[in-house]
Amino acid sequence: MVITSIADGIWRQVEAVQDTLSETFLEPVIRLGVTGLARSGKTVFITSLVANMLDRGRMPGLLAAREGRIEAAFLQPQPNDTLPRFEYEAHLAALTGTAPHWPDSTRAISELRLSLKVRPTGLLSGLQGPRTVHLDIVDYPGEWLLDLGLLDVTFEQWASQTLARIKGRSSAQDFMALAQKIDATAPHDEPLAQDLAGRFASYLQNARAEGFSDCTPGRFLLPGDLAGSPVLTFAPIPVEGPSGRGSLHREMARRFEAYKDRVVKPFFRDHFARIDRQVVLVDALGAIHQGPQAVEDLRHAMSETLSAFRPGRNSFLVNLLGGRRVEKILFAATKADHLHHTQHGKLTAIMEALTREARDRAQYAGAGTAAMAIASLRATTEAVMQHEGSALNVVRGRLLETGKDAALYPGDLPDDPAHLLNPARQGAEKWLDQDYEVMRFAPAPLVLRPGDGPPHIRLDRAAEFLFGDRL
Repeated sequence: MVITSIADGIWRQVEAVQDTLSETFLEPVIRLGVTGLARSGKTVFITSLVANMLDRGRMPGLLAAREGRIEAAFLQPQPNDTLPRFEYEAHLAALTGTAPHWPDSTRAISELRLSLKVRPTGLLSGLQGPRTVHLDIVDYPGEWLLDLGLLDVTFEQWASQTLARIKGRSSAQDFMALAQKIDATAPHDEPLAQDLAGRFASYLQNARAEGFSDCTPGRFLLPGDLAGSPVLTFAPIPVEGPSGRGSLHREMARRFEAYKDRVVKPFFRDHFARIDRQVVLVDALGAIHQGPQAVEDLRHAMSETLSAFRPGRNSFLVNLLGGRRVEKILFAATKADHLHHTQHGKLTAIMEALTREARDRAQYAGAGTAAMAIASLRATTEAVMQHEGSALNVVRGRLLETGKDAALYPGDLPDDPAHLLNPARQGAEKWLDQDYEVMRFAPAPLVLRPGDGPPHIRLDRAAEFLFGDRL
């Protein structure tokens, strides 16, 4: 086993060197990771980004596009033959058809390669022809990202932290009722283990639906072909001390370690560790609508994600010696089209405050970070309505559930993000001054002019931050 691990490590270093030499002397590759928690809009982000890179009429915020230096953009087969291709054409058809609808959400990892013919700038621009830059987009569920934090904790630490965090949540009471009755030192009982795991998985599904973010282990939500296997048949249980061999405690701990070794580590080793630019999409408005506890849970989850990123600056020597590090991280609050543009600055400020700890850690390590409010596909229009003698800035769109047109005034976000974050940190159960409403809008029918991609909000500025410097 040791020899195999050493050989595997050496081979991966050889692969890293080959990749580095290829990118340095031939065609550069930008590996962009796209993730986010449930309903944050990963699939729509990638689809709209690719469509707007192919037809760049709505991308003035991307400097290379505004200057006309991107001569061509085209899709190629992804370089990793073991990953499924991101279904770009099917997702675009869902968004732009005669009866547009939101595409299915991310349930597994996928990849897409977008190649760009770019004219260089500077003194040599007149002497050199256009060069090819490959943008490899890796799409993966945000729940898998949160799992990387499990690598640094023991089963006992994870169980204690999880039980303390969820004990007061109504959605966890069915699981907690059973977990608090069991004897961790008793002999392992497989039906009991399956019951505990099943109830815990149900709690995680409910917690995600309620707007909570830290729902680990992530494969409990997206089990795939691991459903029913021992590696997904464990749960946090109260542990007061050491237990003997064959006990429920020891078996749960063994399966927890197996989950890290056979599920989490392969994902990090094979996919995540090769990413050098990253966007984390966040449904901040949804968390605000759910209340202070959901906002605090989101803030904690965003802070924990940075432990997985290994942020820092890439260099030729770093690549040779230790693999890639994430150079830039964008935290993007999605669904900005659910707000009138006069509130976009407030949403950006809230996003900056939510991710302050995460961004500080990344910047200290040498990575560039940013937070902004975006809408990958604009589904609403803006309007002004009179209400009780006052003018309200609203957005109008087609409701997802009924198909009827409706106007939404979600509430006035505070100028100071602390007015949201302080009650969240203090454990408040609801907002004291007002409620924040959320409607689910369906995509609007589109009529696109030649050369224009789908309408968006600040997608071009997000692209400029993430990879504009490499163009």
